[in-house]
Amino acid sequence: MIPIDLSQKIAVITGGSGALGRVMVRTLAEAGADIAICYYRDAKGAQGLQDEISAKGVRAITVQADVTDQNSINTMRDVVSEELGAADIIVNNAVIQYSWTSVLEQSPEAYESQFQSCVLHNVYMVQAFVPAMVEAGWGRVIGINTECSMQNFASQSAYTSGKRGMDGVLRVLAKEIGEHGVTVNQVAPGWTISEKSASRESDEHYWRKVPMQRRGTAQEIANAVLFLASDLASYITGVYIPVCGGNVMPAI
Repeated sequence: MIPIDLSQKIAVITGGSGALGRVMVRTLAEAGADIAICYYRDAKGAQGLQDEISAKGVRAITVQADVTDQNSINTMRDVVSEELGAADIIVNNAVIQYSWTSVLEQSPEAYESQFQSCVLHNVYMVQAFVPAMVEAGWGRVIGINTECSMQNFASQSAYTSGKRGMDGVLRVLAKEIGEHGVTVNQVAPGWTISEKSASRESDEHYWRKVPMQRRGTAQEIANAVLFLASDLASYITGVYIPVCGGNVMPAI
């Protein structure tokens, strides 16, 4: 049996109190990582999660931040550094959802919102946390993308453009910092079952098109994040990994 051991590692997870973020927080904590739970509004949920994972014997803190504001991200970094130490792993998970409509009707504000929460969010996070990883000679940057980036469905232009922009930033970053032992990868969920989502039965219109004939779970997304955060993925960088039951398949 090959264990995944993240003890002595410090992870920062944005959107950490959300439906998917909570599962990723728990999963990395189970592997022994100390966790900074970044939240925007849900202070109560973040505090409850901190209490839960602290009971597992890891260090945990909550930090409020606006991922679209560079000063806010830098302040979060300083808090994490002071209370836990320099981060080894960042998981850029937070996103601001906007209404979906056709390109001809979508407001410019929607595109700006997605650019801020997908592209600039990732830029601000890596500028804040990656220099310390480079200095240490080890680090993990994991961005949460989406299967929508490959599907390009009608009404999803703002969301898709933001996520595709994020993809470009992170692939370039992977080439820039790989020599320093820092990997940069993306996990792309499909429509995932979480604590707050609908049951499988009500979503047949989606999962009937999925080769595995079901929706994935938040735990399955978190498992991919855990793998990429570990030394088992030490020679994997610059990849976009769909975790969607084969609903999208990058081809060569």
